[in-house]
Amino acid sequence: MRIPQSRALALALLAAVALPVAGCARNQAAKGDTPYIARDVGTLYSTAKRRLDQSRYKEAAVLFDEVERQHPYSIWARRAQLMSAFSYYLAKDYTASIQSAQRFISVHPGNRDAPYAYYLISLGYYEQIQDVTRDQRITRQALDALGELTRRYPNTRYASDARLKIDLVNDHLAGKEMEIGRFYEARSQWLAASMRFRSVVDRYQTTTHAPEALMRLTETYLALGVPAEAEKAAAVLGANYPGSDWYEHAYKLMKDHPVQQAALVAPGTPIVAPGTKPNSLPGLSTDATRNAQPDAVPGTVQPSTAPVTGPGGAAPVGPGAGAATLPGQPTPQ
Repeated sequence: MRIPQSRALALALLAAVALPVAGCARNQAAKGDTPYIARDVGTLYSTAKRRLDQSRYKEAAVLFDEVERQHPYSIWARRAQLMSAFSYYLAKDYTASIQSAQRFISVHPGNRDAPYAYYLISLGYYEQIQDVTRDQRITRQALDALGELTRRYPNTRYASDARLKIDLVNDHLAGKEMEIGRFYEARSQWLAASMRFRSVVDRYQTTTHAPEALMRLTETYLALGVPAEAEKAAAVLGANYPGSDWYEHAYKLMKDHPVQQAALVAPGTPIVAPGTKPNSLPGLSTDATRNAQPDAVPGTVQPSTAPVTGPGGAAPVGPGAGAATLPGQPTPQ
């Protein structure tokens, strides 16, 4: 049978278009999800374990995920979830490791391997901690994950390692507070700096940054003009870290800026000498001296010296119109 020329041309065009489309489909399958090839669970798990032993961690994690995908109800699927999280952790893909471990906990919350899943989650956050000059959101997530592990499973061997890491994480967070405090102090922003140093003393007092924080508090309190508080900070530093270099520096600062004690006043001695005019009292503003009553008896109400006016500012009419009356006192007739 002869094919018309126009139809033959159309078929040729379709074949030319179909070839690159098929090639794109193959490339997408290679770059995307793992193609589904049905294999028994033993073969899959053994192959994944072999890749793990060969340090091909990414391939091992993908094969362990394939065990869970092809045989979700197998006894090996639960084990493969944890092995996948572990393989992703070794491959330094911490986000995938955390997600795999969280999926295991959500499906098997009461499993005996749940502490290990919590431990992998905390390790995934812990390994992503950055230096103190960067944002510490991951550091706080690591602290939360480690704390969750120690609260849920305090007697496991994972909890003992988590407690050690909690101390290191707290030391890191204290270092971040000290970094910000020193930044403010270098720019003479004493109040902001003192708040950061105070936070270290209150929240991270068992870390290695506590001695420096107390010394910096001594510096900032002296700069703020509160030497009594500086003396307290130096005293706490001397009581807890007497042989440290930070205490020597704080001691030198307090020696150069001693606290001036106010002279004691004998009982019965008036603070203000009798006969002192209000205008001569130091520290009083013009408005305060204008309204001051030096001869007032405590507990009594003094009459006002301002003229009393009626509605609209007009002076009142009648006897005693020019004199002020006290509240509750009858108007003189």
